[in-house]
Amino acid sequence: MSKIVQPFPSAHGLGPAEAKDQLRRAIRAEREKRSPRALLHAAQNLAQVVGDMPQLRNVDVVACYVSRPTEPGTVPLVERLTQRGVRVLLPVLGAGLQRDWAWYTSTEDLQVRAPGRPPEPSGPTLGGEAVAQAQAVVVPALAVDTRGARLGQGGGWYDRVLAHADPEAPLVAMVFAEELYDADERPLPQEPHDVTVPLVATPSGWQRLRTTAGA
Repeated sequence: MSKIVQPFPSAHGLGPAEAKDQLRRAIRAEREKRSPRALLHAAQNLAQVVGDMPQLRNVDVVACYVSRPTEPGTVPLVERLTQRGVRVLLPVLGAGLQRDWAWYTSTEDLQVRAPGRPPEPSGPTLGGEAVAQAQAVVVPALAVDTRGARLGQGGGWYDRVLAHADPEAPLVAMVFAEELYDADERPLPQEPHDVTVPLVATPSGWQRLRTTAGA
């Protein structure tokens, strides 16, 4: 496997949207370097790290997501949560990126329902507002910085869906270790609509981010 690095291409002369796109391409290229074995190991570690977070220890409902092949794996985490009685909400994408959710039932039920989408549960769907039931929300990210800036995939799905989440529910972004950026040295580009995250988890551990000191 090629050495994984933390890309930070020059954004000189670019607006935030263009800088984000450039960084997304670079991070996706780094993700492609990970072997299936490395991805499995990271997913198993993340299941333990996130599953043992104090913010998730005594909850009944967690909103999570089903990872794509090169993302930090979530299936071991979802299985771990359900084994201890937690109900897990997973995204279902409707027409035009319509926001919807359904309950996780089993890994066998998770199927790619349309090209380009991550695996989804078969339903029934519960509506976009169902995320309000979650007492913690685990969100995907391509990168996070130490001030809570989150670089998503570019569709804005989570920035919109989190408007329905319980404001008391902690948000946890999951990334690989190299995708946690020092905001003093390598701040991620942000736009006004971006939702920051208070917590980040990597395969080696989790931490609070500076946007939520004392939260």
